[in-house]
Amino acid sequence: MQTVGVDPAFWPGRRVFVTGHTGFMGGWLCLWLTRLGAKVAGYSLSPPTRPSLFEAAGIADGMCSMIADVRDGERLSAALREFAPDVVLHLAAQPLVGQARNAPVETYATNVMGTVNLLNAIRGVPSISAAVIATTDKVYDNREWPWGYRETDRLGGKEPYASSKACTELVTDAFRHSYFSRDGEGMRRLGIATVRAGNIIGGGDWAANRLIPDAVRAFAAGKPLLLRHPGAVRPWQHVLDPLRGYLMLAERLSHDADGWEGAWNFGPAEDHAHTVSAVAGEMTRQWGNGATWVGESHDGDVPYEAGLLTLNSAKARKVLGWTPLWRLERALAAAVEWYKAYLAERDMGELCRRQIAAIQGAN
Repeated sequence: MQTVGVDPAFWPGRRVFVTGHTGFMGGWLCLWLTRLGAKVAGYSLSPPTRPSLFEAAGIADGMCSMIADVRDGERLSAALREFAPDVVLHLAAQPLVGQARNAPVETYATNVMGTVNLLNAIRGVPSISAAVIATTDKVYDNREWPWGYRETDRLGGKEPYASSKACTELVTDAFRHSYFSRDGEGMRRLGIATVRAGNIIGGGDWAANRLIPDAVRAFAAGKPLLLRHPGAVRPWQHVLDPLRGYLMLAERLSHDADGWEGAWNFGPAEDHAHTVSAVAGEMTRQWGNGATWVGESHDGDVPYEAGLLTLNSAKARKVLGWTPLWRLERALAAAVEWYKAYLAERDMGELCRRQIAAIQGAN
């Protein structure tokens, strides 16, 4: 079917509440929304890294930025009531597997109870017509199958991050049926969907122990990139591709919840998944300047990490009309362009808007 994209007529003047706006994915989302003419309010902790996309691209410009914690239910409820949004996009999370392993209580408090707080707050704001809750491709009970996981496959999680996100899926489903289904007496109908994206890459990610930011730090220092699991296979995609899907889904949910609520996968075609070493090889080729990578030797016990994970995104393709527009080479080219521009102290907000325009115009 023909690929469709974000509807530019839907967003001008639309009031959109984004949690996690100081993070990597949330920052790109807010830039896109403000470019579309939406009135955006962000609610998040301070930027999790320094440097950060939030500061480098001036994301707070042109939007209402609230530095606050989703674990604070009363403050979150007050912020939602005061802003009275039309659409909510929930991206606030503790998103790092390693940090979740070291701080499981904080991770569950943020990822699970933060979502509980948000959904409970939404109950008291009648202006909201749609909510999109971001989880992860790691929500599935990973059996290392050679085929991609579908939205109906069993949830699971062998480490705290994946488990916390699987719990988020269950929480969202419970709130949807308990408070926002037309089957219940006195309930209000509201479209709520969860979105499970593959491994996200792109400019502005500075998190520790992630492939692309680790590569940039190594290359900028003239050192080889160390790979912990070179043979691991993941569904890599540029951050703007799944964000297109989130925006398209929010549009549909706002018009009619039926047929659009529930869980959605957003990832590349299954045969476009790549090993960590393949991504590192293409990254070093595009970076140039003698960039290299080497496999890291492991001494002692190595924390669990799945060797194979792919997504089946047929639902998004056939029902929503979404498909990823940038394959790995193009996605890495955009990331390399971003980081080299940052190191050269260029205008990063302008570069981000140019990359958004490029993918929006590619439909």
